[in-house]
Parts: sequence; structure tokens; C-alpha cells
Amino acid sequence: MYEALLGTIFAAIVAIGLALAGVLIITIWKKDRTRKLSYLRLFIQVVSLVGIFISFTMALWLVAFFLVIFAVTLFSGRFFCGWVCPFGFYMDLIAMLRKKLGIRYWTLSDRVNGALNRLRYVIAAAILVSPLLVGALTITPASQIQFLFLRGPYHSLNLFLSPLEPLIVPWTGALANLGFVDWSFSYPYTRDIVYYINIPVVTSVLIYIFIGLTLVSTFMYRRFWCRFCPTGITLAAANRFKAFKWAPVLHINKTEEKCTKCGICKRVCPVQVTEVYEQKGGDIKTSMCLNCMRCVEMCPYEDCLKVNLGGKTVFHSRNWLEPSNIE
Repeated sequence: MYEALLGTIFAAIVAIGLALAGVLIITIWKKDRTRKLSYLRLFIQVVSLVGIFISFTMALWLVAFFLVIFAVTLFSGRFFCGWVCPFGFYMDLIAMLRKKLGIRYWTLSDRVNGALNRLRYVIAAAILVSPLLVGALTITPASQIQFLFLRGPYHSLNLFLSPLEPLIVPWTGALANLGFVDWSFSYPYTRDIVYYINIPVVTSVLIYIFIGLTLVSTFMYRRFWCRFCPTGITLAAANRFKAFKWAPVLHINKTEEKCTKCGICKRVCPVQVTEVYEQKGGDIKTSMCLNCMRCVEMCPYEDCLKVNLGGKTVFHSRNWLEPSNIE
């Protein structure tokens, strides 16, 4: 038992070491200041996807994943959505493909984009109260416990965690089995479709319609699903209570005097956040922001935008229009 535990700890240390080495290599190798952070985010997304797959093989409680997302989101905003979420990673890959093909993305009107953001709360509320609707619409001791732990026949917890679904899962997924191992192909939310609509042929048709719609919408609009995904609402929900005002420690900060209103920050934002452009200065606190930091990376004015962690600046915009003195 102890040997197995030590082996697991050693493997974890090696994995963390390799991940840190990868971060260091990208930091040194990538000279383009408009792409360095994007490459780093891509690498962390790949590492996170592998880590999530491995953790699924260890049969950890799903509630542990939910608590991790809750804690990360509470303290760092939607950093999880921008840097870790597998579904977000898939959407970034599709955006890269579109860019390679030389096809421009579409943009939503601010009104529609805002409506989608508010829709997240409606979806989240519907998922949260669903355990109370078990059976004959009565509240019983059993349904109260299911509500507290997001469990029960409505699989509330599974719905919140569906964006974490890797494309290959160590169990029987909703798509084709691999055959040579007990793994199978999967896709976010497809197992939920099977669970709720378990009708032969109809379920398969709905799954492929869902996959097709998400792929096409993502191809047209960057990070389309993230605009109304309920999984990352923790920060916005917690911010409505004064007791949690202290919690966020990661902020994008703007210095008004250094902004020339060039509009680059607004154009490069994958979910069309406008506050970075419109706000006069200070911390950007909108719950729409994924904290992907693409606006900071692309802002061409020195120190106009900063990423502050616990009051300390860890990254800032730089004048990439002129050659660096050290690169």
C-alpha cells in the first residue's frame, strides 16, 4: 500500500516537473510577444486535459472536481474557463483551424452577447433546483440531501462537470469504443443526452446534431459555448455577497492615462468583453471575462493593462510594435 502511494507521489512530482519545464521552454523559445502567452496557455490546456483524463482513471469523486472549480473560480475569476477547461480548449483548436483557413470570425451584437451571459444564470438555476423536482414534485429528506450534493436522478453535478469530458474517456462513452482498450470516444454533454433521452436511434441522432451545432457555432463565433456555460458562474454569484468581496485575487487592471482607445483589446477578446475598452481604469470585474489575458498580451502600450495576482503585477502589456532591447 505504502509502495503504491509513494509511486503515485513520485509520478505526480515527475509530471509537475515536466509541466514546469515545458512552461520554461516556451518562455525562453517563443520570442513573439504577441503569441508567447497564447502558446503558454495552449500548453497548459494540453497538460490540464491529460491531468483530467488521468484523474478520471483514479475514480475520484466528481464532487472533488466541482469543489476545485468552485475554489479556483472564487479566487481567480474564470481562469479555469480560459486556461484549463477541456471544452474551451476544443473551441480554441477550432478557432485556430478557422484562422489557418483564413476565414474571419463572426461577432454577436452586444445585446445578444449580454443576453447569453445572463442566460447562464437561468441554466444554472434550473440545474440546481432539478433535484428538488425528483418524483412527485415533493421535497423529501432524500431530495434535500440530493440537492445539497447535486446528486439524484437529474444528475445535476454531471451537467456542471460535462465541459471537463475528454475526447477519450477511460469508460464506455457516448460515442464509439476504441476496441483494443476499455476506453471510448466521447464529447462534452453527450453522456447526458444518453442519460436523459435513452431512445435508440433518436439519441444517436441528437448527439450528432448537438456535436455538429457546437462545432459550427464555435467555428463562426469564438468560444461560443463559454458565453452561456453555467459551470463558471461561481465568481459572479459570489460577488453578489459582500462576504466574498475579498475573494478574487486575480485581476486585469487598466491604467486609463496609457490607453489610446485603439480598440485592440475589444477585437481580440474571444467572448467580446467590452469593459476593458470602455472602462476608464481600475480592475476589470465583469463575469464575462475568461481571464485568458489575450487583451493584455495584445495591448501595444507599455503597462496599460496588467495582470495582478494578490496585489502584485505578474504580467503586463508591452510595446510589441518596437523591437525589444533584450530579445
